[in-house]
This record gives sequence, C-alpha cells and structure tokens, in this order.
Amino acid sequence: MIFIGADHGGYDMKEAVIGFLKEIGEEFQDLGTYSNESCDYPDIAKLVAENVVKNKVRGILICGSGIGMSIAANKVNGIRCALCHDAYSAEYSRRHNNANIIAFGGRTTGLEIAKQMVEIFLNTEFEGGRHQRRVDKINKLEEL
Repeated sequence: MIFIGADHGGYDMKEAVIGFLKEIGEEFQDLGTYSNESCDYPDIAKLVAENVVKNKVRGILICGSGIGMSIAANKVNGIRCALCHDAYSAEYSRRHNNANIIAFGGRTTGLEIAKQMVEIFLNTEFEGGRHQRRVDKINKLEEL
C-alpha cells in the first residue's frame, strides 16, 4: 500500500502518478486533494505521513516545488521524507536513509522523471549496516 497526496500545485502531477501506479500494479490510497482548488499542503502532508507511520508503508507527496510537503511531513514522528529531483536522489533516499516518503514538485519535475523516481523509490530496499546507525541518530532527534 502506498499513500499519495498533493496540494493544488501538485494535483495534476498526482493524477498522472496515480495513472502510473495503476499501470505498474501498485496498490495505493489517494488522500487528496481532489481538485485544482487552493488548499493547504500541511494538511495533506500530515494525513499522508500519519498513514505511512501507522501502516508502516511508503508515501508520495507532491506540491508545487515539493519543499513545503517535505518540510511538513518531516514534522511527523517516524517520517523520513526525501525531497527528490532525480533517479539518484530517489535511490539513495531509500538505500542509505530509509526514506518512507518521497516528495517532489508538480511544477518543477517532468512526468517521466517523476515516474522513474517513484518506481525506483518503491523498488529500492534500505541497505542497513552502517546506514542503520545514522538513521537511528536521525530518529533520536525526534526526542528533542
């Protein structure tokens, strides 16, 4: 299960990514927004992030730039949301950082790059090892 959400700036990209998720047979739940009407990205980020933590799955967040969504999602304990711009950042957000949400911009990312990043993000496993120690240190920051 993948939880996906976007604000109005990412709505069109979200709809296209949903089409891609259907093509590749991924199960997902669309948590909004459901139109191009203005909405507040922190509300969508919170909803997706809470569902990712609760269900121990991955998520996708899209706003105009991806920045606001990633900042908001990372305020939720247990979230490691990576703002990605290319295949490399998508791969290593998983491989080294065990990111559980990918964020990107609907106004700054081309659809083919977005599809490539989503596929890599969903199919790349966390390497663990020395990277686990670092992720553990990130998690400890939530206690501050």
